[in-house]
Amino acid sequence: MRFNRMLLSVTLVVVALVIQVSVLARLHLPGAVPDLVLLTVLALALVYGHVGGALIGFGAGLLSDLAPPADHAAGRYALVLCVVGYLAGLAKPENGRLKSATGPMAVVVAAAIGSTVLYAGVGALVGDTAARHVGLSNLLVTATLYDLLLAPFVVPVLMALARRAENDPLADGGSASKSADVASGWLSSGTGLRIGSQRGGLRVKAAKARVARAGRIKGVKRL
Repeated sequence: MRFNRMLLSVTLVVVALVIQVSVLARLHLPGAVPDLVLLTVLALALVYGHVGGALIGFGAGLLSDLAPPADHAAGRYALVLCVVGYLAGLAKPENGRLKSATGPMAVVVAAAIGSTVLYAGVGALVGDTAARHVGLSNLLVTATLYDLLLAPFVVPVLMALARRAENDPLADGGSASKSADVASGWLSSGTGLRIGSQRGGLRVKAAKARVARAGRIKGVKRL
């Protein structure tokens, strides 16, 4: 991943995790909790593709596993978001532009359901039965509902930021080409950088003038 991608992804994931832990987790809503970290991974995966989505998902999940008050085994949510980020990245549009909100909303619904089921399944493998006590169906409904309500305010904004970072002229050597364009513009604008060529042109004009003058003088003498 390029540096601008990494910097933007880390910043957005950290900000989403802080809001998730300090605000959303304390709302005491019935059932699940709105998953801002999941929506951040989805938005970036829809711009960066399946490889970037998997890497961002793994990093975001690992930070969530280690952030207090996490009470589950480290790596559990990292696995979930890695898989979700990879699958969401496969839905990246060809030209990077979305024609409607139907596609992202479908991705959000699938990710909310899939992450909840996968998280509960991994928990069952390691002996965590918390989802069974709360009720998996209740978690599925509330997680999907909360994420759908939050997604229109998060996913489009983060996707726009990611696209803007992708089109940064400092990436992919854009600054060099821009400098070359500026230099060529200066060279063709007659701003003092063409002094050498102007001097050459003056010498040619002076030589032509001398030849013409000599021709006129010879013509006068012949007369």
